Amino acid sequence: MKLFPLKTYKHLFFDLDHTLWDFEKNAEETIVVLYNQFDLAKFGKFSSTDFYKKYSYVNHRMWRLYHEGKITQQQLRTNRFEQTLLKLGLTPAQIPTGLPEAFTTLCPTKTAVFPYTYEVLRYLQKKYTLHIITNGFKDVQEIKMTSSNLHEYFQEVITSECVNCSKPDRKIFEYALSRANVKAAESLMIGDSLEADILGAKNAGMDQIYFNPGKKRHHQKVTYEISCLSELMRVL
Repeated sequence: MKLFPLKTYKHLFFDLDHTLWDFEKNAEETIVVLYNQFDLAKFGKFSSTDFYKKYSYVNHRMWRLYHEGKITQQQLRTNRFEQTLLKLGLTPAQIPTGLPEAFTTLCPTKTAVFPYTYEVLRYLQKKYTLHIITNGFKDVQEIKMTSSNLHEYFQEVITSECVNCSKPDRKIFEYALSRANVKAAESLMIGDSLEADILGAKNAGMDQIYFNPGKKRHHQKVTYEISCLSELMRVL
């Protein structure tokens, strides 16, 4: 890991989920609401905590399948709940209709972001041009950013759905650089995923900041590393 600051940047590219928008907290809040709304306790097989943990596991695995082109957007949105509830012991006939749609409607409206998100973005906006590169569906990511008041800080919002490829594919980074009309050497990618954000940006010739709030041990070479977004105000 190199010391700050290494060079002068003009454009900063942020990941959205798990970097600014607190996906886990927002998803867990949504799962609890749906557990009660669909009266899943009546089956006596699992708690709302069990529901969230199993959903989180299944969702992560199915997103990987989606990025690999093995399932469609609709299959991802629908099948993750069917598989979750089957694994928790429900029969196909017991799985309530409308649950996937309810999640897709409610979760993006949740507003939890990581600590210091707004302070950091206000600070950085005065010095850099800010953008988003996110693996996600355009309609959902738009709602997330609007609900959590993030739109005002960013010039370009690049989603994998719009580009038809996902991080870590270098094409999405090259597309983002082209949209922003900036060179890779003048740009910095900030994200929580070593694979999607860090390796993807590195392959596109961009420096990277690995956001590692859990301080997980790893052996990946990164340009910089932080464990709290507030560190960006000291180093950029």
